[in-house]
Amino acid sequence: MQQEAPDGRRDIHVSRMRWWLQGYRKEWVAPDMIAGLTVAAVVIPKALAYATIAGLPVQVGLYTAFAPMLIYALLGSSRTLSVSTTTTLAILVAAAFGSLGPHPGPATLITASATLTFLVGAMLLAAWLLRLGFVADFISEPVLVGFKAGIGLVIMVDQIPKLLGMHIQKGSFFHNLLAIAQGIPHASLATAAVGIAMVGILLSMEHWLPRLPAPLIAVAAGIAGVTLLNLPDYGVAIVGKVPTGLPPVTLPDVDMMQRLWPGALGVALMSFTESIAAGRAFAQSGQPPPAANRELLATGLANLGGAFLGAMAAGGGTTQTAVNRISGARSQLAGLVTALASLGTMLVLAPVVGLMPEATLAAVVIVYSVTLIKPAEFRAILSIRRTEFSWALIAMAGVVALGTLQGIVIAIIVSLLALAYQTSDPPVYVLVRKPDTNVIRPRSDEHPQDEAIPGLLMLRPEGRVYFANARRIGHKLRPLVAKVRPKILALDLAGVSDLEYTALHMLIDAEKELREEDGVLLWLVGMNPDVLAMVRRSPLGETLGRDRMFITLDLAVARYQANPANGT
Repeated sequence: MQQEAPDGRRDIHVSRMRWWLQGYRKEWVAPDMIAGLTVAAVVIPKALAYATIAGLPVQVGLYTAFAPMLIYALLGSSRTLSVSTTTTLAILVAAAFGSLGPHPGPATLITASATLTFLVGAMLLAAWLLRLGFVADFISEPVLVGFKAGIGLVIMVDQIPKLLGMHIQKGSFFHNLLAIAQGIPHASLATAAVGIAMVGILLSMEHWLPRLPAPLIAVAAGIAGVTLLNLPDYGVAIVGKVPTGLPPVTLPDVDMMQRLWPGALGVALMSFTESIAAGRAFAQSGQPPPAANRELLATGLANLGGAFLGAMAAGGGTTQTAVNRISGARSQLAGLVTALASLGTMLVLAPVVGLMPEATLAAVVIVYSVTLIKPAEFRAILSIRRTEFSWALIAMAGVVALGTLQGIVIAIIVSLLALAYQTSDPPVYVLVRKPDTNVIRPRSDEHPQDEAIPGLLMLRPEGRVYFANARRIGHKLRPLVAKVRPKILALDLAGVSDLEYTALHMLIDAEKELREEDGVLLWLVGMNPDVLAMVRRSPLGETLGRDRMFITLDLAVARYQANPANGT
């Protein structure tokens, strides 16, 4: 059975593509069937709702729950990941369509969707070829928390008019908020009643009956209301005619690619980030987590194939993946069952779907968008690191104030700035010894009895030492040396993963200054093989020799205590 190699080498042999089928067990069939149908009951109504966020016909949601789900189930590395569209992807698709100009028609939007999805698939495949799976780790968790909260707020404000049966001229987030407040007196009471009732059903079931498919029940209730109470006669808008049959072949438009590629880049990044996060979060016990580069291949082909079958941009969803796992999915067969259920809905139930109130779809979108806003996660970040809490707020504000695509850029920039900030100011610990032991640890208020060794100053910087932080480390070292005035400065580099050339050059200058001006000898301790080899090749290695480089602090302390007069 072939698996992806740890170094990420590509191997698209057919046997690898079908490894889960080759190792399939008969006892998995029943739980996979149950899980697949359960997920279909959740995914199909949500996919219909998410299609409306982008202004696309609802049947596009069905196509998205079919084609990408089917392709990923055959090729993906996660046994439980459920791939269709998500709240975040839907709003990003809507934002990308903003480049099409005002009020594009349905035909234009369908072509644009195929083009955008094609570009997303092509970008994911290009990232797979370039082995860019590590990019998923470049958006920090606090920034992602803030970004998703901003997305949730934007979607809620976008859907409230549909929930209440009002019409507003859409604009920025704050413009829409003001327009909603001004339009409330003109809302449709019947539509608002349906929408609020749907929200009540969804929230009640999520709280009291979480195992039941709440979106499916809400949709069924809405369709029943239209059939039994003639709700359209009271001004309640319904979805309308939904085409029955297989999805039509839709070709991307080359002319649109130039306008849509920036939006496609943001969608591709978020599709992969959400997919890998959901796949890792719900990996089965004893199974390896999804391989990042294999996921790029699988989601890339899922989008590429879905583009020609009318699907929106797709990715793995946390909620539907959680439902898949909780429902007992054992393998990707569950995803195949979900895809086939979507196909059955297209072929048989499409006319029934057309009777669904638009307020029901809005209710589904709003209720599941709220789950993107997680105050508990904000509080957890704040309780641990106030700085990273501010990054989460900046990411959220960027989405709300500037838009979703710009919000992605802000999220990435904030993450990179956070990374730069953290690496530019590494900690430097003063090391002391626990009394009557050979335990050496950082000085802290919790252990006031720890003792320094007279004449020996032990310091430990941590992290990569390079051109951006070497000078700052030097600024931290100098006052400590001036305060203690030791004979020996033992620099413990056990926590330093890499020593860049500029930093090494500064260390050479610092050693000379300490020795000639302050009479302090520099010892280096605990270097990893790469750092040690670099030091030995430099003039610093010749200056220190073997007598001033030590494998461990214990050896350095023992050497000093053997001759504390001069440390040699």
